[in-house]
Amino acid sequence: MTSRESTQFLPRAHADEAAFDRKPADWAALLGIGAIQWPWLLRSLRGGSQTDKQELLARLELPPDALPNLGSWKADVALLGKIADRILTTKPQTVVEFGAGASTLIAARALQMAGHGGRLISFDQHADFVDATRQWLAEHDLSAEMHAVPLTAPPDPWDGLWYDHGALPDDIDLMLIDGPCWTIHPFTRGGAAQAFNKIAVGGMVMLDDGARPGERILRRRWAKAYPDFDFELVKDGTKGTVIGVRRA
Repeated sequence: MTSRESTQFLPRAHADEAAFDRKPADWAALLGIGAIQWPWLLRSLRGGSQTDKQELLARLELPPDALPNLGSWKADVALLGKIADRILTTKPQTVVEFGAGASTLIAARALQMAGHGGRLISFDQHADFVDATRQWLAEHDLSAEMHAVPLTAPPDPWDGLWYDHGALPDDIDLMLIDGPCWTIHPFTRGGAAQAFNKIAVGGMVMLDDGARPGERILRRRWAKAYPDFDFELVKDGTKGTVIGVRRA
């Protein structure tokens, strides 16, 4: 979830998170990693320079005020630039996104500019936010297949909660992961791995907040569990990005 509005330091909670029954090991991970990751959270308050943001908007031929607020727990300019670059370069047929917002706007516009009829499917747990993001896109003559879905327990061995997204298309070319929030569990985004078998050969995964301790651990776990992917941590921007590419 990446609101276009100015937001508080911590992300918005969800009813499914409040109902999550944490075991002692979950609390230990949350408190332990939460205690050491404040430097990364503080750096994330800055979403990137205004110059970089305006250059990205100009490249996508979007108005200067299309991204009014970045920073806090939102996607930063570095991630948004990677999304635009990947779509404009590879012209993917299918993009799937977990955690909607600014990335939805950028991905939808890049797909529109690519001009090949690519499909963007986006999931978020907040129904009102999905509606607001859909309206945000419409203001720029853009659209995406947006779905408000609950959070549910992921399959073993993954922790926390994950999106109850149902069936996904085969041969996903680009998967964007910017949710759920670490306050559920530092490894909660690990649940995305259950959909890695849907990614096409040569397809890419992008995990936001890749430099945080929890996401660094996820990268190592993913690399061990999915040897047909090459995972790396790209440390640019304010938060870093884990990028994985599926090999033949």
